[in-house]
Amino acid sequence: MNVTGTWTRAEATSFLADATVPIRVACRTPEGGLWMLSLWFLPWDGSLWCATGADADVVRYLSHDDGVAFEVSTNDPPYRGVRGAGTTTVEADADKSLLRALFDRYLGGTDNRLADRLLDDDRDEVRIRIDPSRLYTWDFADRMRDA
Repeated sequence: MNVTGTWTRAEATSFLADATVPIRVACRTPEGGLWMLSLWFLPWDGSLWCATGADADVVRYLSHDDGVAFEVSTNDPPYRGVRGAGTTTVEADADKSLLRALFDRYLGGTDNRLADRLLDDDRDEVRIRIDPSRLYTWDFADRMRDA
């Protein structure tokens, strides 16, 4: 994987491990249009893992074209983050283990109404694995020191 920008690969990996903001994912629709969405993510073993309902539009889009661009960045100054490109794989998450891990990461557990709805036995869930081929990092801390 090609990593360029402000940070080393280790620093980019550390940022992704600590970031609890959604990943923004851009892909193509079967008609050739562009589509962007935000998903919770979990970095693991060099990949970025997301979960969504099996009937989500993005699942159909990624089955047509597995290429994506993505960004994980802070929402408040000083701005910093990681953007990149890669390919995806979509697979069933029958036991919803990834979704449970995402609830732990973002909300501290599954004791909430959103988890009740998304973890319902009648809802089919998938995992989206993003395998980055390129990462670009940036950190505006120095130039935004007084922001």
